[in-house]
Amino acid sequence: MSNTPHELAQEFPEHLDKMHALKTGDARFARLFDEYHDVNRAIHRAETDVEPVGDAHMENMRKQRMVLKDEIYGMLTRA
Repeated sequence: MSNTPHELAQEFPEHLDKMHALKTGDARFARLFDEYHDVNRAIHRAETDVEPVGDAHMENMRKQRMVLKDEIYGMLTRA
């Protein structure tokens, strides 16, 4: 797959070390991180018509990604 937009490493490059530390040391963060990547990749597949979805489903996935990203960012800035 080509470069997937909205990867967390690209979104928060200043927090790469914190992301790694939290992924290995915080089960909740690791779960959120994995869930974010799953949703992000599903959005990318839908946007590129690899696995098209309806508009409502796309909107829900984007909202879910935003909620996850906000929670992840909060954990990164508190760490």
